[in-house]
Amino acid sequence: MSETFNADRIARLCDFLHQSPTPWHATLAMVQRLEAGGFQRLEETASWQLSPGQRYYVTRNDSSLIAFQLPAGPLADLRMIGAHTDSPGLHLKPNATQYAAGWLQLGVQVYGGALLTPWFDRDLGLAGRVHIRHADGQLESVLLNVNHAVAMIPSLAIHLDRDANAGRSINPQTQMAPVLLQSDTDKLHDLLARWLEAEHGLRAVDIVDFELGFYDVQPPSLVGVNQELVASARLDNLLSCFVGLEALLESDAQQGALLVANDHEEVGSASACGAQGPFLGDVLKRLNAQVGGGSEESLIQLIQSSLMISCDNAHGLHPNFRDKHDEQHGPALNGGPVIKINASQRYATNSVTSALFRDICRAADVPVQSFVTRSDMGCGSTIGPITATEVGVPTIDVGLPQWAMHSVRETAGTHDVDHLTRALVEFLNRAILS
Repeated sequence: MSETFNADRIARLCDFLHQSPTPWHATLAMVQRLEAGGFQRLEETASWQLSPGQRYYVTRNDSSLIAFQLPAGPLADLRMIGAHTDSPGLHLKPNATQYAAGWLQLGVQVYGGALLTPWFDRDLGLAGRVHIRHADGQLESVLLNVNHAVAMIPSLAIHLDRDANAGRSINPQTQMAPVLLQSDTDKLHDLLARWLEAEHGLRAVDIVDFELGFYDVQPPSLVGVNQELVASARLDNLLSCFVGLEALLESDAQQGALLVANDHEEVGSASACGAQGPFLGDVLKRLNAQVGGGSEESLIQLIQSSLMISCDNAHGLHPNFRDKHDEQHGPALNGGPVIKINASQRYATNSVTSALFRDICRAADVPVQSFVTRSDMGCGSTIGPITATEVGVPTIDVGLPQWAMHSVRETAGTHDVDHLTRALVEFLNRAILS
């Protein structure tokens, strides 16, 4: 490939991925960049006073985010970008402490459709949020990131399981409890207290509750002789969050634009901060009331005049498993963004929205590809159809091709990061959405 990738953008991507072991950390990292870019924070529990030409953001559950920019004139339409902050992984159970063979382990539950085998023999850190009670009775939520190897899930030696390479299933209840400490007395709360003091200087606090998960502490890296690939945990779908944020910050801020990054996509989106919940709808109602027509009719007009580009990574053509793709629809890494199409509406794309996106890519001088799953295989889904159903906005599903989706470490093309960013900047800067 003759072109070179945008090294500064890739460096920002790797930094964002490294900072974001959980949806809460990812949302915080996005908030910090938004505020540096002039976006003002809004609280859902407060009255909003919005001004034309300004840029704002709001979070829900600290794990979902909506950022938007208002035009200087009337708000007639919105260019929307959608993504999600969560990724498959191993989350702690509430009473996680357990002991076996003289070792402290922690019980986990699988979040989303994770590939389990790659989690074995990895250096695992622990991250999430912890709710504490101070001595005066005040409750506080704090983020925790134990970003060094404190745990591992060891494989069983092949000498003790000669059929290990024969495709044997894995039992997450009995075979995937990470090992942390050679002890039969220490407890999870003791460790949390130690880590909270080390990270936040907190002492003499009660641990009330937590949402924590393990993650691979190996940092993102560029792979290949010419660094054509970026490898990292959580590319699905923090890569789309990053690209959407880059595009929003790089846009000319002349048009109405909105970025939504929902949590809980990997488990169906059915939550208050998921795409099936009311978060986006609530924000659109408040925008219409403040800077739109103010009526129910004007809200419908705003939504139907807008366009949502749902960004979630696509299955790139794997050189060792080419038969898993339709012969005419195998997206190449570094071949440009992928339009995702499914006749059963697992993706929200139709010919109208697809034609618009193809024209956007043409104007941005970006290559574009198509993906349709094999007719004899099932198809995943995204926030696209859910958002289209809940809100009614015309929607297209696109994404960057990647390998090893839902693995503990995934791979995408370094050139594609700039491809999709340029296309989305063109989309956000367009004066007319037709």
